[in-house]
Amino acid sequence: MAWHDVIEAPTLRAQESPLESARFGCSVERLTVSAASETPLVAVREAILGSTADVVILRYPAERIGWFAPLTGLGRTAVFADSLVYWRLSAGRGRAPAPSHELSVTAAPGIAAVEALVADIFSAYGCHYLANPLFDPAQALAGYQEWALRSVAEDGCLALRGPDGNGSSLLAFATLDEDADRSEILLAGVVPAQQGRGLYAHLLKAVEDRTLARDAREVVISTQGHNTRVQRAWARYGFEPVQTLLTVHLVRSPLLHGQG
Repeated sequence: MAWHDVIEAPTLRAQESPLESARFGCSVERLTVSAASETPLVAVREAILGSTADVVILRYPAERIGWFAPLTGLGRTAVFADSLVYWRLSAGRGRAPAPSHELSVTAAPGIAAVEALVADIFSAYGCHYLANPLFDPAQALAGYQEWALRSVAEDGCLALRGPDGNGSSLLAFATLDEDADRSEILLAGVVPAQQGRGLYAHLLKAVEDRTLARDAREVVISTQGHNTRVQRAWARYGFEPVQTLLTVHLVRSPLLHGQG
């Protein structure tokens, strides 16, 4: 989710999600309580009780740990769906790897190449959708592919290539949401066959360089809490943890029991 929504937004954000609703075949609404918001539990409770969506995807700061138990008594099944951990880096302070003449950074490859990269890199990623039995994992992956292609259409994608520079040399890619202050990395990864070679640090450097080139001040990124491997890579590069949000899916109970 966007940095502003989870870190800076001053009030509870309620938003229907037509893309997710169409993808999973049930109505989905998102509720987000940012780290800066002073939204009380009673307001969240009222929003959930007033929602007609089949699934309400709620995110709230992890320090409000006492919220989960009351959420189980609202007439819906509360499905715990991991946490979302946000990190940031002040642009220009990254511990970049030594340059490699064998690597080059280019604009996004074509649509088919992006779809293949996402499938290769994220097919085993334990995203929050997998906690919910209503959500088809294949459709969740398709959602990541659509998300990546939206970034490509907005010139928010870069790729890391090997020495021959053709399509078969695609090693890693990152999609970005950029504003005047920051670059937010939405999706980033190295193809499984090339992992363990230090390429991810070169990908982070490419994002940091792009951020500096447009005079923005920071790079931010997030992942599921269980994904400690990538968080270690961020820490090595110089990122620092900022905030953790819990994710809860509040599902109309009959849907989980085949009652419509």
